[in-house]
Amino acid sequence: MSEKILIAEDNENNRKLISDILVYYGYEVVEAKDGAEAVEMVAGEKPDLILMDIQMPVMDGLTALKIIRNDLKMKGVKIIALTSFAMKGDRERFLKVGFDDYITKPIDTRILPGIVKNILAGKR
Repeated sequence: MSEKILIAEDNENNRKLISDILVYYGYEVVEAKDGAEAVEMVAGEKPDLILMDIQMPVMDGLTALKIIRNDLKMKGVKIIALTSFAMKGDRERFLKVGFDDYITKPIDTRILPGIVKNILAGKR
């Protein structure tokens, strides 16, 4: 059985790009257009990993992260922040609030599969 990844990203082009790459590498992918939709989908879809954009309409990625982390049924899911914030200290800030990793945009499509594989294997 392939691992399931939820992509929470408001930009349709980014969602499609990430989805196409992950499907190519054998992952099952589900998509959410904002943080609220992602939170709704987590319980039913039971993803192994969430790629969570930080700046989204309706509900941002930080709020969605807090809700997911506070729900005991969803607590163990791995969550990677996707963000255009790439200043010194941003990575540490996102890890401190509960993300398992941090990927900056534009996403380097060559390294994305390796990051996903390592997070799912518990190596990061």
